[in-house]
Amino acid sequence: MKQIDMSSEEFLEEFEKTKKFTDKVNKNFGWVYHPEFDVVEGVTMGLARNKMLYGKRFCPCFMVIEEDGKPKSADDRICPCKPAIEKEIPQEGKCHCGIFCTPEYVQEYKKENGK
Repeated sequence: MKQIDMSSEEFLEEFEKTKKFTDKVNKNFGWVYHPEFDVVEGVTMGLARNKMLYGKRFCPCFMVIEEDGKPKSADDRICPCKPAIEKEIPQEGKCHCGIFCTPEYVQEYKKENGK
């Protein structure tokens, strides 16, 4: 497997592109980021890494497997994934990885966690 230097210029450029991508996803769906910076940064780094490794922003919380010589995410989770759009966010207020949330979820989270 290709090694990724997360301090390299190549990775940092992909990380910035991924941040713009997730900003656009939030805007398009009316979502917001998780209030914990570490969650957002970790998932964004994983998405950028997977884009560099596999050519797609596979959800970093699920395995990427090879099928017929091509990378494929378990449960076909390419960000923003169908399970998050159709089930997780409407029902739970956040996606499995936690990066994308409803404003209501974030408000409740902040209240419960004293933020």
